[in-house]
Amino acid sequence: MDIETGSSLEQGPVAGFLWFASFVARAGAVLAAVLMAAMTLHVMLEIVLRAFFNTSTFVLDEFVGYGVAAMTFMTLGHALETGSLIRVNILLARIRSQAGRLLVELTCAATALVLSGYIAGYFWKSVLRNFTRGATSETIAEVPLWIPEAFVLIGLVIFMIQLLAYMVRLALGQSLPVGQE
Repeated sequence: MDIETGSSLEQGPVAGFLWFASFVARAGAVLAAVLMAAMTLHVMLEIVLRAFFNTSTFVLDEFVGYGVAAMTFMTLGHALETGSLIRVNILLARIRSQAGRLLVELTCAATALVLSGYIAGYFWKSVLRNFTRGATSETIAEVPLWIPEAFVLIGLVIFMIQLLAYMVRLALGQSLPVGQE
């Protein structure tokens, strides 16, 4: 069923939630792209500093590590929404019944949601602990550790929102993105 032609529930709060889920997933992907550009510029700066000035920023490895972690988690929601998240369809390919496939899809999404929530809870505690204690990295940059962890936490929350939206779309009978069928 298409959201534009569905019931009033699908046009009201459900459509609003699906729009919000899509918006935050795209925002996470845009932020990841900005981080990728920043890392690329940092690598280029490092090349120039080392080649022409025999010096370094001394933080490239650390910042690229934080950037890769942030990019990975910030794009999970967008990858799920667009069908580019890697899925193993061995079981789904064997299920002939639409109801059976729906049940398996919803069970998998719910399991992923619960596991993501557990991991997000861990990161939430770690972010709060590092923020409260003022913990910093043991490098020259002394980056407050709650900052890179917060990016991972935000990415997990975006992924969880997108998992809920995915479950809603399944329940409404909407077709999956091209990469997921």
